[in-house]
Amino acid sequence: MKPILSILLLFFFISSSAQTTRLNGYAMYVFDDKFDSYYDNNNYYQGKFKGGLQWGAGLEYLPHQSSGIELIYLNQKTTALTTYAYPGLSGIKTTNFDVGFNWLMLAGNRYMRKPGSKVEGFGGFMLGAAFINVDNPDNGNSNSATKFAWGFRLGANIWASERMAIKLKADVLSAVQGAGGGLYFGTGGGGVGVSTYSSMYQFGLGGGLTFALGGHKTTTPPPTTIPQ
Repeated sequence: MKPILSILLLFFFISSSAQTTRLNGYAMYVFDDKFDSYYDNNNYYQGKFKGGLQWGAGLEYLPHQSSGIELIYLNQKTTALTTYAYPGLSGIKTTNFDVGFNWLMLAGNRYMRKPGSKVEGFGGFMLGAAFINVDNPDNGNSNSATKFAWGFRLGANIWASERMAIKLKADVLSAVQGAGGGLYFGTGGGGVGVSTYSSMYQFGLGGGLTFALGGHKTTTPPPTTIPQ
């Protein structure tokens, strides 16, 4: 967590010196997401991440009124009911693992808005990292992994004033697992997930609040009137 906080603070000091900065708060519901990985009959896992609350915040710098660069932190605590087997394990086992996701993403946002409208549509693509912690409640073992992550989102800001907007959005986040992944759903680690490729996709719906911190006015100026 300390590296994540350090990056967020650095980005805050850089962007706070700019005239056009937004602070975004997020609260999303993330739906259930199935995952699986199969190597052979004695080495596989399959399960489902249980849906739940995902919260976070983002700090965004807008070099232009129609585009922004945002550093985002998102957190989710959930469980993963998983059935698995690996060499050395006696039989097939099922465990409801405790899982924690910490996402650190850099997003490029594109904004679209009609003159005079309070509704500002946006879309964007995200790249970054997912920091995943897995705890086994059966024996107290735990493991963690850092994975390359990507995502995209669509939504709208509804500006209630020049400085505050209600945010509505939908997004998809994915943490990629490849060969030698290192995220193990097993009692002692072993070969579970090591030799196979898998990926997961988390779909979320929700929103939050957006605050314009400085320099940027969200209202559209009235058209110029030419005297007759």
